[in-house]
Amino acid sequence: MAFSIAEMILLGLLADWVFRKLRMPGLLGMLLLGVLFGPYVFGLMEPGFLEASADLRMIALIIILLRAGFELSREALKKVGLQAVLLSFVPGIMEGSAIALLGPRFLSLTHLESAMLGFIIAAVSPAVVVPMMIGFIKRRMGAKKGIPTMVMAAASLDDVIAIVIFSVLLGFYTGTSESVLLKTAGIPVSILAGIGAGLLIGWVLLKLFERFNPRATKRTMIVLGVSILLVRMEHLLVGIFPFAALVAVMATGFIMLEKCEHMAHEISSKLGKLWVFASIMLFTLVGAQVDISLAWETGLAGLGLLVCGLTARSAGVLLSLVGSPLNRGERLFAMVSYWPKATVQAAMGAVPLMAMKSAGVDTAPGDVILAVAVMSIVLTAPLGAVAIKLVGERVLEIADDDSRAALDAVLESR
Repeated sequence: MAFSIAEMILLGLLADWVFRKLRMPGLLGMLLLGVLFGPYVFGLMEPGFLEASADLRMIALIIILLRAGFELSREALKKVGLQAVLLSFVPGIMEGSAIALLGPRFLSLTHLESAMLGFIIAAVSPAVVVPMMIGFIKRRMGAKKGIPTMVMAAASLDDVIAIVIFSVLLGFYTGTSESVLLKTAGIPVSILAGIGAGLLIGWVLLKLFERFNPRATKRTMIVLGVSILLVRMEHLLVGIFPFAALVAVMATGFIMLEKCEHMAHEISSKLGKLWVFASIMLFTLVGAQVDISLAWETGLAGLGLLVCGLTARSAGVLLSLVGSPLNRGERLFAMVSYWPKATVQAAMGAVPLMAMKSAGVDTAPGDVILAVAVMSIVLTAPLGAVAIKLVGERVLEIADDDSRAALDAVLESR
């Protein structure tokens, strides 16, 4: 495994540099590297490395969500509160519902199977979106209206809602679901429980850090370790109490930024350095999950269904922004920021297939769901990343001097 890690670090950095020189997001190079080295093309990754893929990808996702939390200042969230809430569920539900409705017309799936596919696809990728939004925040682009903050916060919550709805649908399919009302009520409960736990844990950590004053590096490792334990807690509480661990991870960073900016900036800076390594692991391993042959098998039918889903998602974004102060170009930026899919689709795409195998039923629908999930990564991760970069550079205004005064504290250590 050590050899594969060394390969991915060196070649990942090279791929990132080459794609940036081509004025394209570096993550595209790392995704392509993962595809080529993965088991479905040249098979050059060691088996042990691939076996640890899920854990490594989860750690990378935790790091990026921690960074998101440490960038979510209360002042910025106040500007975009309503829009951030609407963006966290309206676009995803519209996309998932559109695929559920249209799936049987495009593919050999029932409406329930199409709904499972829809809410796998509906999860936007924070691993693609959050680093790009942090880049805009550092450059104060769109900061006057809090646009990157709005997208970053909503995109992270979007994942939680999509995963919970998918879990409910999978329960219906396998016959293990509880009542619709109970499962539906679990969505807001899991989010509120995650927020509450994250705020409490962040406050406790802050008090411990103030009492014992460990170095910034040790603080960062403690925060990361506690965040991993939160994810483990979510797994232990499955079927007992709904708990959104990824929301708790973000809330931990948020409360520390709110109560002690200087300490939060130090930890965020260390996390930024960890992200260099974590991003290589995340995007190369996501790429390694992509079976191009599966995506090819769904052909134009799968592509057409994905385009319909993205159209519904884009309409949901525009609907969520009705009455907001954003101009036409800024609304376009928010819309394309919701296109990229990657992490959740790589992690969840095969879940229905495995459930069908365990239940001893026909696995053909599971193969179709996995193929379309793979196609969504191939199509939207590069397209979305490029669109975010191009549109953002053209439409996001750099905060003026009056706006900068309110942001100095956030940007001071960047």
